[in-house]
Amino acid sequence: MSLEEAEVDRARDAVFEAGRIAMRFFGRAHARWEKGPGQIVTEADLAIDRYLHAALRRTHAQDGWLSEETVDDRHRLERRRVWVVDPIDGTRSFAEGVPEFAVSVALLVDSRPVLGFVYNPAKGELFEAVRGRGARLHGHPLRASGASSLEGARICASRFESRRRNFAALLPQVELVTLGSLAYKLALVAAGRFDAYLSWRRTNDWDIAAALLLLEEAGAVVTDAQGEPLALNRPEPVHAGILAAPPALHAALLAATAGAYAAMRAGVPALGPSGA
Repeated sequence: MSLEEAEVDRARDAVFEAGRIAMRFFGRAHARWEKGPGQIVTEADLAIDRYLHAALRRTHAQDGWLSEETVDDRHRLERRRVWVVDPIDGTRSFAEGVPEFAVSVALLVDSRPVLGFVYNPAKGELFEAVRGRGARLHGHPLRASGASSLEGARICASRFESRRRNFAALLPQVELVTLGSLAYKLALVAAGRFDAYLSWRRTNDWDIAAALLLLEEAGAVVTDAQGEPLALNRPEPVHAGILAAPPALHAALLAATAGAYAAMRAGVPALGPSGA
């Protein structure tokens, strides 16, 4: 499906406005609460969710909707077009005043992302991609790094997960860098600032849909932690980890981690005292 430039422009404008809403709250006192163990939500998340729900569907009211902050009624499964949104990916960083968060917006057509935005308004970085037209940062083309070997590769991961899984011991030859927001980390891999991203945590469509298109258009390979392709807009929009990297490095990273991942899934402490 070919997207009209007018629709891309409208969606980009909505993402920019969502960023402005976020920055009205960022670094200031505002309400936040736990919605589940270790999961927080803020009034900014909900304000952005309401705004994007109205703005993105203004000209296509029948579009499906999947958002971290909206109850999933699964009507999206009956729709050809579905918006997948995380109003603030990296909410904990956002709530703590750390500029490692992003507004993530993707449009799926027939369950494939055709339009994606990852916007970090605190750093003024808008990553965007249209299927078949490449990935860009403020108009400049993005390309994943040319890294093909684990030796010296810069791999980004979650702070909490990298400590819990002891990725540093598993991959002693790489430079492991940790920061917040999954969508933002993936966008940085698409931009070539990091060579790869590694996670064994469960992720959801809203975490990855926009960044998945960025990565594909930038020449990277993205799979789950077992090397299986990612399928979006399923009844349960959940994935078993993420590996994202240029093709040769992806193969090397998968080979180096597959055994430990399988052991973790089986409950075997394969990585030593700091592992799981």
